[in-house]
Amino acid sequence: MKRPLENSDEWEEFDADQHCQPILQGSGNFDIFSTVVNGKPFEGFTLRLFDPQTRLWTIYWADSDGVRLDGGKVGSFDGDIGEFFARDVFAGKNVIVRFHWDKRTPEAPVWSAAFSVDEGKTWEWNWHAHFARP
Repeated sequence: MKRPLENSDEWEEFDADQHCQPILQGSGNFDIFSTVVNGKPFEGFTLRLFDPQTRLWTIYWADSDGVRLDGGKVGSFDGDIGEFFARDVFAGKNVIVRFHWDKRTPEAPVWSAAFSVDEGKTWEWNWHAHFARP
């Protein structure tokens, strides 16, 4: 979504490359995401770590615009569906961030993100990524 939390329905579509690498003997992975948006190169970095004691994953994100690792979204998978949450501030508003992974089709998983400004009563979905293997 071009302008999250502004009652916008304008979306931007673009292609990107992503390369994922397992780490820590399978207890984590990272990926590098790269694209060009409006003629400007953009790169993102995701770090995912699994805690075997809590059985929860934490997903961290950094990108070439902010150049900082965020506080992480915490959650887990129930079968092929994963839900991950964190509190954050976006455009000066307190939000709950929700990441949703759907890997029911392993060759074409979908990741989506949403914000809630009302403690999770409603969600504004603002990002959908449709993955395909090369």
